[in-house]
Amino acid sequence: MTAPTPLTGARLDRAYSPSHLVPSLRHYLDEYAARSAEARRAPGVRTGLRYGPGSAERLDFWPARHGPAPVQIFVHGGNWQALTERSSAFAAPDFRRAGAAFAAVGYGLAPATELDEIVASVRRCVRWIHGHAADLGVDPRRLHLSGTSAGAHLAAMALVPAGPREPAAGRLLAGAALLSGIYDLEPVSRSYVNEALRLDGDAVRRNSPPELLPDELPPVVLARGGVETQEYARQHDLMADALRRRGALAGNVVEAHRNHFDLPYDLADPSTPLGRAVLAQMGLPGHRADPDDRSAEATA
Repeated sequence: MTAPTPLTGARLDRAYSPSHLVPSLRHYLDEYAARSAEARRAPGVRTGLRYGPGSAERLDFWPARHGPAPVQIFVHGGNWQALTERSSAFAAPDFRRAGAAFAAVGYGLAPATELDEIVASVRRCVRWIHGHAADLGVDPRRLHLSGTSAGAHLAAMALVPAGPREPAAGRLLAGAALLSGIYDLEPVSRSYVNEALRLDGDAVRRNSPPELLPDELPPVVLARGGVETQEYARQHDLMADALRRRGALAGNVVEAHRNHFDLPYDLADPSTPLGRAVLAQMGLPGHRADPDDRSAEATA
C-alpha cells in the first residue's frame, strides 16, 4: 500500500487548525473562562500554588471532600501558546462530586518558553503534587494526569523518562487520559504552529512521545471527538498503536458528536463514554471501559 502524501502548506496549516470545524472558537474560550470562574467560587479552593521556580508554574487546587483521595491533574491546551490554569477548571466540580481532588496546571507559554521547558514544568508539577500529597489531602498512590490538545502532548511527555538524573514523573502516576492530542511533532514543525515553537529536528525527536514511551506505563485512556480534522484523527490512532503495543491502552474513546473543544467537558461526566472511562480508571463511580470501545464513534 502506498503511503499517503504528507500534507504541506495551507492544507497542513488547516489540518492543525481545529477551530475551522466549529462555528465559534470564541464561544468555547468564553465558556471555559465562565465555567472555571464559577468553579473557583467553591469553598476550599486554593489558587496560585507555586510548584516550580517559573512565574507561570502555578496551579489551582480543589480538595476532595474527604481524603486522602485520588486527584486529577489537568493540563490545558492552546497550541502550547495560549490559555492558562485560570480558564481550565471547568471539570473540577464533576471530579469533586465523584470524590476526587482536582488540579488545573499553569505553565510558561511559547514563544517566550521553549517546548523542552514546558514539558519539564508539567513533570515538575506531578512531582510537586506527589511530594505535597499529605498537605493537599491526596493519596500519593492515586495521582492521575490528563490533558487536551497540546496538553495531551504534555501529559504524554510526562510519561516519558526525562533522563537518568531526574526522577520519572510517569512512575508516580496511577493513570492518564489524553484528549485530542498531538503526539508526532514532525508535521507540526512544518506548520504555522512552529512560528511560536521554533522546533528543529532534534527538538521534534525528543518531544514526540509515541516512540519514546517506556515499556512500563500506567493505564491510559485515549479519546478524541468525532468532529476532528483528519490529522488529529491520525495522531490519535498513532498514539493508540503505541500504547497498545505496550499494553497500556485502558480505553480508546471516540465521541461522535463532540469536537476538539467541547470533548473536555465530558472528562468526569459519568453519562458519557469518556467520563465513565476516566472515573473507572480512578476507581470512582462509573463503568469499566472496554479498551477498544468505539461505540460512540462517528460513522464514515
